[in-house]
Amino acid sequence: MPVKRLLSIAATAALLLAGAAHAQTAALPMLHTEGAKWLTADGKQPALRGVNLGNYLIQEFWMMGQETKAVDDQCKLEAVLDQRFGYEERQRLYTLYRDNWIKERDWDMLPKLNLNLVRLPFIYSVVEDEKNPRHLRADAWKYLDNAVDQAEKRGVYVVFDLHGAVGSQGWEHHSGCAGRNKYWDTPEYQERTIWLWQQIAARYKDRGAVAGYSILNEPWGTTPENLALVMATLYKAIREVDPNHVIILPGHSKGIDAYGKPSEHGMSNVAFEMHPYPGHFGWGKPGLAVHKDWLQCTGKGDNVCKWKTKLDALDTAFFVGEFQPWAFMGAENGGQVTRVTYDTYVANGWASTAWAYKLVTNKGGQGKGTWGLVTNAPGARIPKLDFNQASLAEIENLFRLFGSVPYQPQQTAIKWMNAPVPPTPFAKK
Repeated sequence: MPVKRLLSIAATAALLLAGAAHAQTAALPMLHTEGAKWLTADGKQPALRGVNLGNYLIQEFWMMGQETKAVDDQCKLEAVLDQRFGYEERQRLYTLYRDNWIKERDWDMLPKLNLNLVRLPFIYSVVEDEKNPRHLRADAWKYLDNAVDQAEKRGVYVVFDLHGAVGSQGWEHHSGCAGRNKYWDTPEYQERTIWLWQQIAARYKDRGAVAGYSILNEPWGTTPENLALVMATLYKAIREVDPNHVIILPGHSKGIDAYGKPSEHGMSNVAFEMHPYPGHFGWGKPGLAVHKDWLQCTGKGDNVCKWKTKLDALDTAFFVGEFQPWAFMGAENGGQVTRVTYDTYVANGWASTAWAYKLVTNKGGQGKGTWGLVTNAPGARIPKLDFNQASLAEIENLFRLFGSVPYQPQQTAIKWMNAPVPPTPFAKK
């Protein structure tokens, strides 16, 4: 073959590869809501299926095989590390931890699961300098920027989720500091949270890959009425900076009724967020029956149909920020129910993110289904440390292990999430 012809083929191939790379990393179109619908800029209704990157930028110790009575939330571990090694060393250790909990292999797993949305839970001190309030950390944008960049390369949107506000918005450990709940009666903490969201909004207001702002996770430390009042103030503050992104209003454990109809209160481009957990937290047991009642509206309790009716009346979009359709269900049922849950939410026009992408245990293995779409492989053990006694080297080794331990994904979830024909688990006798 003539040399010129070879060069021409090579040049064409290079252009095609460059085009493919550009297509893969092309900016995602900005999302917005109109009434009860999530829409892209051109008016199309996307199928938003996602997962939470839990235990990454705010720790939950049950998710990494480290829960003890002595150290069971992030604030306690920070205090232990400060006392033992000093503040600067604690900062270095947390960087090591975060750099290993989510890595390239994790971002690459999302398309394999046919997911296009992640909710990114974070504690306020990822962005704000905890020792210098209303000032950004030197590395304030390292993890949020990286998450958006990595997600967008794979066609995945990101919801920023303030999971732990300064002062804590509830009594639960997953606010970062168990038993605190100082956010609601401390105006300074509320004002710092306004400042925090305005910094985030200013940075990302034009970034299409950011699907929206989930402005406060599970804010159960106050009344529904006060929640609605404080969130309205936060909404207005964000809108002063960012007119573009969806602002996601958090539901109370008692629901969303205290908000009223958002459009009647001057709110637009919003969604409500709730966390339905059929099979868990006192809502029946994991199994086909409880999910059938929820998804197909066959039971007398809460169900998808009731929520669809409520949201249509409020003319407001919905974000199912957390749910768990596969744990303890067995591999096959877990994979099938995962698929039909996502399909049901998409059919109703809802965005959704399951809890959670990754969980590791001391023994490893999925068993009947852990709470992680990926977990450590059977026999790939995670040691349980006493952070009050463990050496610096042991802590470092543990944090590095989170990034290198072999995985066992939920294979039937991968299979069914990619199946051309959806399963029918509830048709079984």
